[in-house]
Amino acid sequence: MDQPFAKYASLFDLSGSTALVAGGAGGIGRAISEGLASRGCSVVLTSRTEEKAQKIAGSIQEQGGKAEGRALTVETMDAVRRLVEKVRSDHGRIDILVNCIGSHIEAPAEEYREEDWDAIFHGSVKTAFFLSQAVARGQIGNGGGRHIHISSVRSQLGIHRGYASYCSTRGAMNMMVRQLATEWAKHQINVNGIAPTFTRTDLVAKYLNDKTFYNNLTARIPLGRVAEPIDIAGLAIYLAAPASSFITGQIIFADGGLTACQ
Repeated sequence: MDQPFAKYASLFDLSGSTALVAGGAGGIGRAISEGLASRGCSVVLTSRTEEKAQKIAGSIQEQGGKAEGRALTVETMDAVRRLVEKVRSDHGRIDILVNCIGSHIEAPAEEYREEDWDAIFHGSVKTAFFLSQAVARGQIGNGGGRHIHISSVRSQLGIHRGYASYCSTRGAMNMMVRQLATEWAKHQINVNGIAPTFTRTDLVAKYLNDKTFYNNLTARIPLGRVAEPIDIAGLAIYLAAPASSFITGQIIFADGGLTACQ
C-alpha cells in the first residue's frame, strides 16, 4: 500500500549515516552530537582529550544513540588528516562533517600580537579548510556528503571589544563555506555554515550570569533571549538531513533576529 507521507517522514532520517563532529565535546558540539544521534546517525565526536570525548559519547550511548569519542589536536594538519582517515577506515565512510572548532584571544587591535593572530587563524580558518578537504577527498566519487561549519554573528557584525582576530576568522570562514560549496557542488557535497549569537554554554556562563550584561545583550536581540545549544542542534540536523538537499553555500544566522536590525 502506498504511503504518500513516507517521503516527508524520511526528510530528517539519518539512519545508516556517519558523522564526524570536530569539537563535539563542547557546549554546542555536544548538543549537535546528541541531535544527530537522535536521528539515527553514528557520531564520532572529538575533543582535545580522549577522556572528555569518551565521556560525552558514553552519555549519548546511555540514551540509546551510537557514538564514540576520540582525541583531536590541531597543532598540525597531519593530525587532522590522520584522524579523518582513521574514522573513514573504521566506519567505511564519513557522510557528515560538523566543524565546531574555534578559539579566541581578546586584545585591542592596536596591541594585537602577530603570534596570537597566527594562532587564531591556524586554529579556526586553516583547520576548518583542511578538515573539510580531508573529509571531501573521501566523499568525491562516493556519493557526496554534508559539511557544516559553526561560524558566528561576529562574521558580519563588529563589536566594541578586542575581537579583531575572531571577527576576521569568522568572516573568512563564511567565504570559505561559499567557495567550497561552489567547487564541490558537482560532487554532491553540500557545504553550509551556522552563525549563532551568544549561546548558553559553560564557555560564556560568566557573562550570561551577569544580570546587567545579560539584560543589555538581550535588549538588542528581537526575540529577547540568547541562543540555546538545542537551537543550533536543530539547524545542524536540518543541514545534515535529506530535508536540506537543495541548500548549499548558505550561512544561516541563528541570532534571534539580531542581524536583521543591526
